[in-house]
Amino acid sequence: MKKYKIAAILMIIHGAFMEIGGCLSLVPVFIMGDDKFDISSYFSFIVPYFQNNMNLMLIMGAIYGIVRVIGAAGLWKNKMWGLVLSLINCVVTMILMMFMLPAGIMDGIFACSALILILTEYFCDVKIMQK
Repeated sequence: MKKYKIAAILMIIHGAFMEIGGCLSLVPVFIMGDDKFDISSYFSFIVPYFQNNMNLMLIMGAIYGIVRVIGAAGLWKNKMWGLVLSLINCVVTMILMMFMLPAGIMDGIFACSALILILTEYFCDVKIMQK
């Protein structure tokens, strides 16, 4: 049970501060106008499409952050839907982190750590083959 709580905390930090907080920190840039600030000069992604569509990337990040926090809340309350949603979030993040370099490195650290904690708590000492 303790590993679920730690994984939930990691996912809340990842979702609330990194994803949602990162998106909200750029709201003043959008209010002042894109012509004064070039957002893509502060962030760089390996995929040019992501680099050229930073507005869409921010919206996507906010959605991922909200879903991640919801999954973490369910995991914190020991709900099965929270466990499944958290697993889906972690696996999807592991897949997408390669396309989001260099920012995906930190996503990978949080998501992979949470995934390892969730799986080790869920399966505990279960052996592959019982004799």
